[in-house]
Amino acid sequence: MEVTTHRGTGPLQQVIEIGQHRILTDVKPEFGGEDSGPEPHDILAAALAACTTLTVSLYARRKGYPLDEIKVSIKHGQEGAAYGLHRTIEYIGALDDETKARLTDIANKCPVHKTLSGTIQITTEAR
Repeated sequence: MEVTTHRGTGPLQQVIEIGQHRILTDVKPEFGGEDSGPEPHDILAAALAACTTLTVSLYARRKGYPLDEIKVSIKHGQEGAAYGLHRTIEYIGALDDETKARLTDIANKCPVHKTLSGTIQITTEAR
């Protein structure tokens, strides 16, 4: 899968194209944008949240756990030299503490979590 971006209609708005899908990203007016979409770090946090809910939901369904809903929130921002992502998971359903702990273990194995926790290599080619 290839992700591409190009300038949108605003001064800093970008259009992200992922296959047939389009997402806008922008920055707040105090940074010269129009706030017409989430900032790139918000999209990164959203990817972690979405991957968490999908991974845990699929696992719970396969195991027959009574998980009625899962809600994930991510607080994120620069913390000294590191960028911090703080995830809070709310499990809704008749789940005991042991099952919630198992689901949290699974959440920590979602593909985006593993990618962000591992070594990331970025290569750049300019044309």
